[in-house]
Amino acid sequence: MAAARPLPTLAARGDQLAAPAEQLRALARVPLAAEFEHKLAEHGLWPLAPERLEILQLNLGKRCNQTCRHCHVDAGPERTEQMSRATLELCLAAVERAGVATVDVTGGAPELHPDFRWLVRELTARGRHVIDRCNLTVLRLESQRGLAEFLAEHRVEIVASLPHYRQLNTDRQRGDGVFAKSIAALRDLNALGYGDGVSGLRLVLVTNPVGAFLPPAQRSLEAEWRREMARLHGVRFDALYCLANLPIARHLEWLHEGGHLDGYLARLLATFNPAAARGVMCRNTLSVGWDGRLYDCDFNQMLELGVGSGAPAHVRDFDLERLARRAIVTARHCFGCTAGAGSSCGGALV
Repeated sequence: MAAARPLPTLAARGDQLAAPAEQLRALARVPLAAEFEHKLAEHGLWPLAPERLEILQLNLGKRCNQTCRHCHVDAGPERTEQMSRATLELCLAAVERAGVATVDVTGGAPELHPDFRWLVRELTARGRHVIDRCNLTVLRLESQRGLAEFLAEHRVEIVASLPHYRQLNTDRQRGDGVFAKSIAALRDLNALGYGDGVSGLRLVLVTNPVGAFLPPAQRSLEAEWRREMARLHGVRFDALYCLANLPIARHLEWLHEGGHLDGYLARLLATFNPAAARGVMCRNTLSVGWDGRLYDCDFNQMLELGVGSGAPAHVRDFDLERLARRAIVTARHCFGCTAGAGSSCGGALV
């Protein structure tokens, strides 16, 4: 069976679900037995409060060299949104003021931003740990020659998305030829020392298969992936993160078109885990959008749900004390982070 070719972005198709407000309305129309805020309240977690800020996540823009079926950013080659140099400098100032040790750089494909390497140099010169959310195929672009070596030189942690260790499953989700390029990129990274457990060059794989189900147990799946990636492709890595696909953007479209949306939200509600809710990433992470606006997480950013009232709305007004007093903004999509073992940018939560 031939691999499916990727669709254009929702924005390129003029789909109504390209609008965050329409996504929220689609979720609101689903009959549910309880709201997310009610489940938090049952366990003494409402309002959800932030803890010490440990990670600043920067979304450099929506441009990407891939168009994946599950993408919550609705990223693609034709997207033009990108963070300005002035906003990047404001982010650096916020990193200094907040004293955060880790900066998580994402997109789109963040490496396509013209100031990506400048940003990495600035952050590492300040002693910050940098995470690059990488789609792997970007490393094989002619325009990105030397990128893998640059990342290794600056000891950037690579968190690389790969739907599956077999070609068919990956190309169905990401487009023809993506798997082969991804494996080639992983071998390049291994040759530089990434994933060897000795060099300190950390390589994490992320899997979030499309479907109306929760990901398998992360620990057992990681053992399977280690075995199969080594056996089939000679690739090694440090850890595997299993993420649930949240019902927004292109995954919301897939759920809606297939008649899975109601059942998926009901499943997320039924498997609500208070232990996962206590550890959700929005409690120790703050997200900065490509335009400098502040959000509790990357998913809220895509739904344009800014930080709550009383907190600074833009990175130019960054104020750690006011941000620490805010209540985290939640809605129905948040059930995706608290179902089962939980799901975050760092994988399972419990």
